[in-house]
Amino acid sequence: MNGVFLIDNGLGFVIVLAIILFFTKLFGLLFRKIGLPQVLGYIIAGIVVGPAIFGDLCGFTLIGVESDRYKALFLLKGFEGDGPFSLGADGLAIFSKIGVLLLMFSTGLETNIKELKNTGLAATLIACAGVAVPMGLGILIALPFGNIGLGTENIYRCIFIGAILTATSVAITVSVLKELGKISTKLGTTIVSAAIIDDVIGIVVLSIVTGIAKSGVSDAVGGFEGFKSTIYGTIIMIVVFFIVAIALGFGISKLFRWMEKKWPETHRLPIFSLAVCFLYAWAAEEIFGVADITGAFLAGIILSTAHRASAYTDKKVEVNTYSMFAPVFFANIGISNISFLGMSPSIILFAVLAVLIGLIGKVIGCGAVAKGFGYNFRESSIAGVGMMARGEVALIVTSTAMNPELGTHALGAEFMIMTVLLILASSILTPVLLKWLYSKTSKTPNPPPSDNEGMTGNELLVEGANTAPAAPAVSTPEQQT
Repeated sequence: MNGVFLIDNGLGFVIVLAIILFFTKLFGLLFRKIGLPQVLGYIIAGIVVGPAIFGDLCGFTLIGVESDRYKALFLLKGFEGDGPFSLGADGLAIFSKIGVLLLMFSTGLETNIKELKNTGLAATLIACAGVAVPMGLGILIALPFGNIGLGTENIYRCIFIGAILTATSVAITVSVLKELGKISTKLGTTIVSAAIIDDVIGIVVLSIVTGIAKSGVSDAVGGFEGFKSTIYGTIIMIVVFFIVAIALGFGISKLFRWMEKKWPETHRLPIFSLAVCFLYAWAAEEIFGVADITGAFLAGIILSTAHRASAYTDKKVEVNTYSMFAPVFFANIGISNISFLGMSPSIILFAVLAVLIGLIGKVIGCGAVAKGFGYNFRESSIAGVGMMARGEVALIVTSTAMNPELGTHALGAEFMIMTVLLILASSILTPVLLKWLYSKTSKTPNPPPSDNEGMTGNELLVEGANTAPAAPAVSTPEQQT
């Protein structure tokens, strides 16, 4: 055994959770202090306590999975496949799965359908460009890299690369717009709305791609599973899923409105909401062949129509999400999916090019559409830069593209470094460029930050909502301190 303590029982798993929670909060606060998203801190925490640095380079790590490369203080028993369940790596994977589902569910709960309807054609087309241009450029940049598992022979992987580049996280943008007093402007509202629509479109695209990719690796030979394994069957099942889910959603929404009136702000509301979330996620993946995160996200959108019930539910769900499950999900990315050992120069080159393409694609695509709607060059540039930030959605899309059920179409763990670099670069550049662009013509000083000093991104969002009711809220892990 290459570990001091073998983690294969409940008590042992508890100490692993304690280490992960302590280090994710520590690094999250440090990253927030220097103005970067806490999710980056969570991932770095996973890299530090996992084998990516100390395990591979020093031969010893705090938390590790069975390997001959290093010795771990706490060794997670590896996956057993069809064998007995292990509370080691299996348990960590389950916590991570719950975390990603709750993140998407919370994002859906905070999506205001009425506000999205009122944002107009500009926000919708900006969002479409924010998906189409980075995705197209991402696919093109991946085609020459057949030596690292991309290229024309692995077209699904190239499409997954493009899908990762479509994600947008507007939390940083909202914070900067609030600081500059621009969040209630027409342009500010358009940017926030377009970012949310962008993620909705991106998740739908991801579900379609993963569904079709799975159809080529299924072992089914007949019956219902055989039908789902065909491309035309996959497309039909995806369409049927959305029809059934939305049709049931009308009844679920009415039920929760009735429950909210009869039992306002009681624990049964978030409990039943979680049941709906997990049911939709399971049905999406297992019955219809759609990504489970899409089911969780759609469940959140459906329940968001029961306004008061959804607000109370979101408040309760976020406590568990950002206190335990989300940090475990992000830390597990660093523990399980990032390794610097033997990383080829081609991977590094591709990651850098993909980051540049991801940033430029948003600026060009979204900025060009904004220019077409009558915004001047500076305002169009602001729209493009405002859509440039990436966050937890990009990580979720990447994790989905690495699902082993995709077989040979799944991305390798080495591509996670691309997403981490993309989040880091966009998190630094977005606020810098936005402030510079606004300062080009604005000669008035920024509003005094005394009332908002020390606020997180989502706290600024809530504060901004009081003065800008047209801007939908966005969910980020920075809501908790």
